[in-house]
Amino acid sequence: MRVHFCDITLAKNLGFAKTFYETHSEKVLIMSRKNLNDAGRYEQAVRIIQEAGDLALKYFENLNDLIIEKKGHQDLVSQADKEVEVFIRGIISMKFPEDQIIGEEGGSTTSSMNAQSEYIWVIDPIDGTANFVSGIPAWCVVIALVHHNKVVAGLILDPVRKELFEGLAGIGSFLNGQRISVSQSEGLSNGSVAVGFSNRSKKGFINRLVNLIVDEGGVFYRNASGALSLAYVAAGRLIGYSEDHMNPWDYLAGQLMVKEAGGRIEEQDIAEVLVSGGRVVAAAPGVFGDIQRFTDISMM
Repeated sequence: MRVHFCDITLAKNLGFAKTFYETHSEKVLIMSRKNLNDAGRYEQAVRIIQEAGDLALKYFENLNDLIIEKKGHQDLVSQADKEVEVFIRGIISMKFPEDQIIGEEGGSTTSSMNAQSEYIWVIDPIDGTANFVSGIPAWCVVIALVHHNKVVAGLILDPVRKELFEGLAGIGSFLNGQRISVSQSEGLSNGSVAVGFSNRSKKGFINRLVNLIVDEGGVFYRNASGALSLAYVAAGRLIGYSEDHMNPWDYLAGQLMVKEAGGRIEEQDIAEVLVSGGRVVAAAPGVFGDIQRFTDISMM
């Protein structure tokens, strides 16, 4: 039986549906935690992302006092991004000082105790900063856990909607404790395809991609949060996602969720991705081939 690992008490505090947990015995949950064999990292990650989400939400509810900086073209960073990342890093460093942390605002840090960490935490304190600072409720907190260059867990929390998406390698994907799966769509005309682009995108990429999707009878969707869009693909709300380049903190968690929810992704060298990022094509099996082909064409 596949089960969700989140602690029952924590789940209820987060406001998750009690019925899910009441149908699974505590004994099964404890056994499952032991099977994960990560020295408590996953359960700690759930707690960290909840508290980080609470902190980010406080900033979101007081935007008039928020300090905002511009990093580059269409690339913003706020006081909230920085302080939420510092908060996440602080707990990880205290609980697991031997682990490496890679984050959007703070770069890569590794304890001097262990230059080649067994576990790597990949974090984005606020994915969708442009939405966040504009008062648009389409942003999230992201944590991915990498073990020996394999993404073993991913968490994406939308604090506004109180939605916690989780992906666990070999186990499945969940939304607030309930198992989720990708869309059963067999064609682009039966759903919306999320698209992303940034200042790293090749000129003309997004124009070509959108035109190809629309010409095929599809609908394109963009909410300026790649991580949240990938979570929506895993949950079957969107049928696929395409972007020519993303940073690892933006997509490793969501890409794992899509795979564990029954979707298809492009397999990658995670060690390389952690350094340079990579292309992302993730979708329901019935449309993956079309989206991958359109992405190839658009990148020419």
